[in-house]
Amino acid sequence: MSLIDALNWRYAVRAFSEQKLDDMQVLQLLEATSMSASSYGLQPYRILVVQNDGLREKLLKHSFGQNKVKDCSHLLVFAVTTKPVIGLVDEHFQRVSSIRDEAIDQYVGYANHMKSVLGGMNEQAQRQWAHEQAYIALGTLLTSAAMLRIDSCPMTGIDRQGFDQELDLARFQLTTSFICTLGHRHPDDLAASKAKVRVPLSDLVDWQ
Repeated sequence: MSLIDALNWRYAVRAFSEQKLDDMQVLQLLEATSMSASSYGLQPYRILVVQNDGLREKLLKHSFGQNKVKDCSHLLVFAVTTKPVIGLVDEHFQRVSSIRDEAIDQYVGYANHMKSVLGGMNEQAQRQWAHEQAYIALGTLLTSAAMLRIDSCPMTGIDRQGFDQELDLARFQLTTSFICTLGHRHPDDLAASKAKVRVPLSDLVDWQ
């Protein structure tokens, strides 16, 4: 299936079937998402895969009754860091040094530049920056899922504070950004057969 065919096939699923994704499918999606673009490569977010049925039932009450939270095959919670983001810089270059087998000293100048830029943001701006990076990753996830014929539905209509409490995210210095449900569409989901409505390319794009 071509990229455009896959994106036309994709839609925001309203109801999931009972069919489950296998672990290898989910791992492939998560690996693809991990390779998403991210500012400075810092990826200031984490992805929680919620499999426990009891926990999903608790999260349902913080999802305004959207049954997809408990009916989907896999529930992903994207959570962003609440730590000062300059702390991510040192972690990043430790990782760079280890993976590339390079001396960390050669990155001191670049690391200081990153700390200066990110450290110049107040806490609110840092948090907003982190949420923006998570959304970039979501785009990679949705496109990858479509290419694999895996259905999805990103969801922001949730009580983030409720999710934080149920998942005890404070102990990980994280806070909920959004969630994404994965699985296979229910055969009775009429939304699947509706034509996709988008702004025409001629109106969306202006060639300069």
